[in-house]
Amino acid sequence: MDQIKIGKFISKCRKEKGLTQMQLAEMLSITDRAVSKWETGKSLPDSAIMLELCSILGITVNDLLSGEVTEMKDYKESYENNLLEMVKQKEEADKRLLTLEWVIGILSVIILLVPCFIAAYMPMEDWLRVVIMFSGFIPAIVGMGCAMRIEQVAGYYECAHCHHKYVPTYMAAFLAPHMGRTRHMKCPECGKRSWQKKVISKD
Repeated sequence: MDQIKIGKFISKCRKEKGLTQMQLAEMLSITDRAVSKWETGKSLPDSAIMLELCSILGITVNDLLSGEVTEMKDYKESYENNLLEMVKQKEEADKRLLTLEWVIGILSVIILLVPCFIAAYMPMEDWLRVVIMFSGFIPAIVGMGCAMRIEQVAGYYECAHCHHKYVPTYMAAFLAPHMGRTRHMKCPECGKRSWQKKVISKD
């Protein structure tokens, strides 16, 4: 998707409706800075407000993602292209998130081990040793929780039995035995437990 083209289209439709950036932002309960970012092509509207934005501007979601009013004869092709582009962007975002998960995980381990190493080998009072160990333990736990959250929402898990792909709940993923990104969970589709691999695409 061409974000610059979409941004110019949003600006054009807004002006045709006689709205300022501030007025449009107030109607959507967001900041005018967010509207400015859309119109300059720096970001796209969030999916949660896309329908409301289109309703205000008098356009369809397909028009918005195309950056122009789509003729009926080109509608199906344009819709399919936009859908494919959105799927592609989600997959790329999920790949980046899973890379970030590794970074957070490694940093969390380092944050945990360094204070433990210092507390174990440096001469100090016992109370200080405990404080230093906890200073590494708490942020490491928070980091691991964030990494787990990323793994849960990025991509999908695929059932080994029925090959259904889905996003599990946080607790289901957190409590499941795992080897790397492969987790032993119950499939919501067939109800069977299996070792389910993390996949990026739902196709």
